[in-house]
Amino acid sequence: MKTPRRGGAEIAGIDARRVIVPMKEPFAIAGGASAELETVFVRLTLADGTAGHGEASPFPAFNGETAAKSELQIERAGARWLGRDAGAWRARLEELEDHLPERAGAARAALGVALLDAWTRRAGLPLRTLFGGARDRVVSDVTVTLGSPEEAYAAARRIRELGVGVVKLKVGFTAREDADRAAAVAKAHPRADLLLDANQGYGPSHSLELVRRLRARGIRPVLFEQPAEADDLKGLIAFHRGCGVPVAADESLRGRADARTLARAGAAQVLNLKLMKMGVLEAWDCGLIARASGLRLMVGGMVETPLAMGAAAHLAAGLGGVEFVDLDTPLWLSRNPTRGVGFGRGGVYDLSGVKAGIGVVPLDG
Repeated sequence: MKTPRRGGAEIAGIDARRVIVPMKEPFAIAGGASAELETVFVRLTLADGTAGHGEASPFPAFNGETAAKSELQIERAGARWLGRDAGAWRARLEELEDHLPERAGAARAALGVALLDAWTRRAGLPLRTLFGGARDRVVSDVTVTLGSPEEAYAAARRIRELGVGVVKLKVGFTAREDADRAAAVAKAHPRADLLLDANQGYGPSHSLELVRRLRARGIRPVLFEQPAEADDLKGLIAFHRGCGVPVAADESLRGRADARTLARAGAAQVLNLKLMKMGVLEAWDCGLIARASGLRLMVGGMVETPLAMGAAAHLAAGLGGVEFVDLDTPLWLSRNPTRGVGFGRGGVYDLSGVKAGIGVVPLDG
């Protein structure tokens, strides 16, 4: 840990700007698709000149948040921070939760990550150390989005060529069609672990039918993400009891209260932590609730640049023991608007070379 720079750690300035990045192909899930990424980059500057960076990258198909709303929320909440001590970072993060509503996760994430990036840069610590420092690398899956069996086969071949051993298949058609798509993935990448993600597009009976069809073909998914609607806890429980495949809660996990409810009810075996859903502090706390409750962990994201994905990788590495990592969406971008660490061969996020902060900045940052 280096000696902090002279001058104060007071927050001196916060700037936000929207950036649009075309995508190579649409990222399609059961709730909708996105053909371009509209994100908000945030730069937070301390009194001693140290700068930290964050990103608000909402996915409208997920919960209706937009970049325009996030930018306005960032400007309003950020103004309350000016002159405040960045070193009291938990107090600052708690203030965000007081000032920003639940459906402002992307704005919370952007400001929170920028704050922690600045503070750890000033302290000379990699961000993963703040989260616990358990590891310095994590390995991500890669997603096959909604499409035809032929498209799924081609995508799985590309994933195999990347050296990635875990494939996440988005589902949302009929059970027969999705079984055909999963079979195409298995044919293209037979040694890969298969995760399924319905994004609430299936009910529990539909999800069970899909798993039965897959098992009849010798395909055994290792995880099923959101096989019922967010508030259908009985459906989540019935699905797991019916087939034994672990359930990952994504849309069902909106904050600490949901984490506790899911744990008490036994409605999920895995909690999917996403910074963009709830911000840094609440996602971190949900991870601790999962640990205390004996639940397994996943760290994922929306469609984001390597800046937000890098911060999530630090969370996963710092917590340690995160069995499922889903930080692949920078692969869909036609260009990278950042520089620094990112998705590498085999899906590896190697953070070992990061000496301070996230290790990722916007190209003009």
